[in-house]
Amino acid sequence: MPDTSAAIREETTSADAPLLAIRNLSKHYHTPGGTVHAVEDVSLDIPRGSITGLVGESGSGKTTLGRTLLRLVSPTAGTIRFGGAELTTLSDREMVAMRKRMQIIFQDPVSSLNPRLKVEHIVAEGLRAHAVGNRGERRDRVAALLEEVGLSADQMKRYPHEFSGGQRQRIGIARALALEPEFIVADESVSALDVSIQAQILNLLLDLRDRRNLTMLFIAHDLSVVDYLCDRIAVMYLGRIVETGPARDLARAPAHPYTRALLSAVPQPDPTLARSRDVLEGSIPSPLDPPSGCVFRTRCPRALPACAERFPAPFAIGPGRHAHCINLEVS
Repeated sequence: MPDTSAAIREETTSADAPLLAIRNLSKHYHTPGGTVHAVEDVSLDIPRGSITGLVGESGSGKTTLGRTLLRLVSPTAGTIRFGGAELTTLSDREMVAMRKRMQIIFQDPVSSLNPRLKVEHIVAEGLRAHAVGNRGERRDRVAALLEEVGLSADQMKRYPHEFSGGQRQRIGIARALALEPEFIVADESVSALDVSIQAQILNLLLDLRDRRNLTMLFIAHDLSVVDYLCDRIAVMYLGRIVETGPARDLARAPAHPYTRALLSAVPQPDPTLARSRDVLEGSIPSPLDPPSGCVFRTRCPRALPACAERFPAPFAIGPGRHAHCINLEVS
């Protein structure tokens, strides 16, 4: 398999080494119907102290990539360097210690919280698992965390069903923060919330990033949300990263046809504003049988015969910006 990360690696120096450096990462699932190519040959840097957005249609492999980075599922191939440690070679015992440094905020604020436990026990679950503090110290820690995420300490004796959706997501965030992690995967963490509540949670994540110098991978399908929250964006299609770059640059001038189609589908608040649409025909192919070459070619309005032969290497289109498209290479 060719190393498609070469262009990205050349831009990374020891002075600005990312917290996570992912190289040629793949995750396959073997099923009776064949091999599911959930993540395929992904190379990506996640800078320390930044929020990187990961966007794409449902079924593009975003959640699988996020969980693979946390070693919640084991990769099929590739490397994941986290703060200098190679996660793919760590034993289960070594990963237990690493879990304190990396956490996840789940998409559904209802099903991700145990309805039989009070908030105090939910938030303190990681503290107990890692034997952090005594019972009184853990209770004080939970109280401080609830205050930090916009709840009150006296709510720790309640059950999840006594809270609204936004409040439940704040509980999930407090649980993720309990072990003082360096890196958090936020998996569609606002998609189940009302728009007004989404804004509150996004602002909370920004505040937490600044106060704690957190590094985040924010998984979403709404590019307008990602543009507001994130420093960088990676666009994923059928298990592949097709474009990466600074959020503002990518949102204002997308280079890949798939990114342009995603941006053109974002609703505009002004219905009188004239706009063009890049409408994609057909559905995303099955990861059981992905197209040869460029996986987007079956829906791409600019596909060339050469697109069926290989997946394009990352093409540099500006500082920190890359896109995988043969059209960019030949233009």
